[in-house]
Amino acid sequence: MRAAALRFAFFILSLLPGSVFALPANRPTSGYTRVAIETSLGTIIVATDDRRAPRTSANFLTYVDDGRFDGVTFYRAARRKSDPKFGLIQGGIDTDARRSLPPVRHEPTSQTGIKHLDATLSMARPNRPNSAMGNFFITIGPTPNMDARGDYIGYAAFGHVVAGMDVVKRILAVSTCCGSGPMRGQMIIKPITIIRMRRLDGSPKPTRGVKPWLIGLNRKR
Repeated sequence: MRAAALRFAFFILSLLPGSVFALPANRPTSGYTRVAIETSLGTIIVATDDRRAPRTSANFLTYVDDGRFDGVTFYRAARRKSDPKFGLIQGGIDTDARRSLPPVRHEPTSQTGIKHLDATLSMARPNRPNSAMGNFFITIGPTPNMDARGDYIGYAAFGHVVAGMDVVKRILAVSTCCGSGPMRGQMIIKPITIIRMRRLDGSPKPTRGVKPWLIGLNRKR
């Protein structure tokens, strides 16, 4: 009875727009897929919201299943000027076109109900809709200016951190410099390596075909 009550409580919470709650890091919950992000500073576990943001979650999981995120970096740490303990970290394929998949259709927060609260997982993109590919960010503290409103499409939040926020905060605190425009001064001097990413729930569904970023890798070793 107690287990059934807990499952029902998680179900009710998942229906609340913008709700964030801590999924158990060691146990799957229906509608979410947990992913371990193993970095040179420690492991972060995130959960994609497959029910409310299906396209964005599926895109992220394909990058994971293909190994497209293995060996990339967290390359940006954007700290708030008003309080540097808050902000966001950004990682992914950066500009490596060899690892990219076609852009994913935008799922705004006004559609999904997933707001940019503390520990939110969201897609980075250029300044145009339907352009997100293989770069993502994690918020430290609420970031409502990234939610859709009016004519502003915002960013596609699609999950949240369930373990390892201490690692996220350590990445936010590393030394930065350089960059341009809105990223000025936010590029990590010694980018944090993402050693690999792996699913903790369900079976991997990698794409078929050539993986260009792997060509010549064994020869270099």
